[in-house]
Amino acid sequence: MRTIGLIGGMSWESTAIYYRLINGLVRDRLGGLHSAKLLLSSFDFAEIEALQRPEGWDEAGRRLADAGRRLQQAGADCLLICANTMHKVAPAVAEATQVPLIHIVDVTAAELGRRGSSKPLLLATRYVMEQDFYKGRLASRFGIEALVPDAEDRSALHGIIFEELVRGVVEPRSKARCLDIIAKSREQGCDGVIFGCTEICMLLTQDDFAQPAVDSALLHAEAAVDFALGEAAQAETPALASDL
Repeated sequence: MRTIGLIGGMSWESTAIYYRLINGLVRDRLGGLHSAKLLLSSFDFAEIEALQRPEGWDEAGRRLADAGRRLQQAGADCLLICANTMHKVAPAVAEATQVPLIHIVDVTAAELGRRGSSKPLLLATRYVMEQDFYKGRLASRFGIEALVPDAEDRSALHGIIFEELVRGVVEPRSKARCLDIIAKSREQGCDGVIFGCTEICMLLTQDDFAQPAVDSALLHAEAAVDFALGEAAQAETPALASDL
């Protein structure tokens, strides 16, 4: 079994989800007392959140790249950034390391393809919904046109994530608001829903609505376990790191 390196703490609520998912998947596949070989570098999220500004992303990239290098030096055979938003600095992490970085957009896109969804609704932080690093990768590499909620709904969703979910708070009224956003997207022709924030699964499940739901955190964890157990994973090889 190969060792998975997790760059986490963004937030620790979602990193705990990753830890549970990865270990549960290994147990399910191998049985007995098996669990995953993991290394974790966990940030103080307040420090990272403070860098999520135009002038702070370069420093955020340097910090995550340093975490990736330290995980590699400690024996990690692959790396995961345990957050959708922080994939904005995935190129910096990939360029600083020589082990595969499993990219959350790629595994999400693969599942959207399997589900026949080419025009999904993207539920995420404002950075993911409004900047191009996520939607642009879906479009340019996979031909997927991700749509986002309108400005008012984007603001509400961003607030739900940062004021509630990353703090471990799950409110019924927030779930109802998200379901309303999803219902509107169906009227606009969306044929799927991306849980493009790794905490969204705390609030929503596939049972809550009809469109196919694609949970980025679960797919990311599954790809890591595939890699660790020698199965096919959607991982960037070092040779392709510059493409991230």
